[in-house]
Amino acid sequence: MSEALRHPTAVIDSHAGLADDVRIGAFSVIGADVEIGAGTVIGSHVTIEGPTVIGRDNHIFQFNSIGAAPQDKKYAGEPTRLVIGDRNTIREFCTFNRGTSQDRGETTIGDDNWIMAYVHIAHDCAVGNNAIIANGATLAGHVHVGDFAILGGFTKVHQFCRIGEHSFSGMDSGLNQDLPPYVTCSGMPARPVGINSEGLKRRQFTPEQIRNIKRAYKIVYRSGLRLEEAREQLNELARDNPEVKPFADFIAAGGRGIIR
Repeated sequence: MSEALRHPTAVIDSHAGLADDVRIGAFSVIGADVEIGAGTVIGSHVTIEGPTVIGRDNHIFQFNSIGAAPQDKKYAGEPTRLVIGDRNTIREFCTFNRGTSQDRGETTIGDDNWIMAYVHIAHDCAVGNNAIIANGATLAGHVHVGDFAILGGFTKVHQFCRIGEHSFSGMDSGLNQDLPPYVTCSGMPARPVGINSEGLKRRQFTPEQIRNIKRAYKIVYRSGLRLEEAREQLNELARDNPEVKPFADFIAAGGRGIIR
């Protein structure tokens, strides 16, 4: 690593692997078994513990704790890790923990995510790509977040919940069941309030695709059908409308049950 890019007060373990152009701010600590890819910027007062792999062109702001041991009383020092992809923005005071042997042994964060201040991502979570997680949101262990999902400020997600792609939670939502793709929710506990129409428009969904997704939403949430009956109608709608398939597949996969 170039000495010019490393602040003299930074502490970097000799067993860390950093690309030559990684920038490290003042008083940051980079532990053993940490790998950081090219173009990544680490602010001041950041602690990164290994095993952790961080990809290219990330910007990790000051006062973050990355890759610490999981907050799980069953954890007994097993070799687990945290993996972060490329081009993520991680703002101040976030805490991301490694995985546990009770799950995949890995916490993962994909590419191009925008993660705001004070976010906690617990052990064995899997965050996809292009998600936005606003200030103070908390993911308990084993949570899965789909691509382009948006979690509003102070959203709280229960263990093992799934957050579908292109979904949206309002500020201070409390999710103790799964949030299907495209669905917007709010409240404590969270309740469905429609689909994320504005987000879908911004992501170039056509008016016809959005209408079909609204039809899918009404089948599940407005028809009065039992969930099994709604699933049959969803599958039929998805045959000719592929944009509905993620919604149908998500519900078919089970889990903690969907908010309803």
